[in-house]
Amino acid sequence: MEALGFNIPGIIAQVVNFSLLLGLLYMFLYKPVLGMLDQRSARIKESMERAEALKEETARTEQRVREHLEDARREGQAIIAQAAEIGERLKEEARREAKKETESILSRARSEIRIERDAATDQLRKEFADLAILAAEKVISISLDKAAHKKLIEEVLEKSAGLRKN
Repeated sequence: MEALGFNIPGIIAQVVNFSLLLGLLYMFLYKPVLGMLDQRSARIKESMERAEALKEETARTEQRVREHLEDARREGQAIIAQAAEIGERLKEEARREAKKETESILSRARSEIRIERDAATDQLRKEFADLAILAAEKVISISLDKAAHKKLIEEVLEKSAGLRKN
């Protein structure tokens, strides 16, 4: 083989050196690199699982938020409806109170008017009686008993008022 240019002890030395190099590289480089790649693969897998878990949790949270929002919307609508109903009741109650007060004021006003009218009528009768007595005194030029004439005039007025009412 030497004639072909092969050096057998050199080839054996190169094969031994290559085997040693391959063994050393396997022990010191290949195993740590494989371990590092396995760790990285495990971290990536763990991160993916956490991302999936977070995605599911986010979906559940979004669903809960939607449910809470829907509940809050329904509650808000119920409160608005209740407030409108209370407002309507208060408005109706205020109307009834105002109507009662109006009727009370009208009743008192009518009563006061009736009292004032009766007082004015009585006053007018008294003044008319006094004027009639005064006129009668002047006509007959003698002073008559004022109380007797007043009584007589009031009786005449009462009879004439009774005739007018009928």
